[in-house]
Amino acid sequence: MAMRIPFIAGNWKMFKTKAEAKAFAEEFVKLYKDTDVKTAICAPFTDLDTLKEAFAGTSIGVGAQNVHFEDSGAFTGEVSLPMLKEIGVDYCVIGHSERRQYFNETDETVNKKLKKIFADSDIVPILCVGENLDQREAGKAQEIVENQIKADLKDIAAADAAKMVIAYEPIWAIGTGKTATPEQAGEMCAAIRGIVEKLYDENTCDQVTIQYGGSVKPENATEIMNMPEIDGALVGGASLVPEKFMGIINF
Repeated sequence: MAMRIPFIAGNWKMFKTKAEAKAFAEEFVKLYKDTDVKTAICAPFTDLDTLKEAFAGTSIGVGAQNVHFEDSGAFTGEVSLPMLKEIGVDYCVIGHSERRQYFNETDETVNKKLKKIFADSDIVPILCVGENLDQREAGKAQEIVENQIKADLKDIAAADAAKMVIAYEPIWAIGTGKTATPEQAGEMCAAIRGIVEKLYDENTCDQVTIQYGGSVKPENATEIMNMPEIDGALVGGASLVPEKFMGIINF
């Protein structure tokens, strides 16, 4: 079985100006000690350069929160892969539930973005999947997540799938203060690994990093990270405060 390295990524969503990002980074670098845990901050486009500069010489990665699947064109307000590559970003969040919910992101566009990243870069995609409260209460959570993953990974090669991160984010637990119990989170992450195995093979599913996201805090990080199939966390609000984010990294 592959030894997967724990991976804790912060998702700043639409927070922090360049000045605030710089102040965070300066504080965070002081607190950060090279650990056995991979770490990254996924920030708004305008902060990416600032963070790359501030984290230079450390092992802290920088991620974007979205990308377009075309290299250039009449797509007002979008950012392309060549733009991200020039900055040198390490990760890119794809298909976050907020993108799906508010910006008409579909499994089809998610699939195009994943194919683009794998074809033209070494950037590691963090693919977000998850069910809403109605779907969970109807007992359809695993079915929904399986359908998402199948559609999102359509025609993607095993070698590429093995390199990616899948973040399980139950929509009902994002920013609501509700957290899936460690058992619920662990059960779904195990199911996701099973889905990847079914789509590909055991070797591929062993290599995929699976994170849990949804109101992860220093107080619950240890319990969540102790679940055998959970390899990391995609952290929202708590990643905006250096001490809190460090508290999760030191789970």
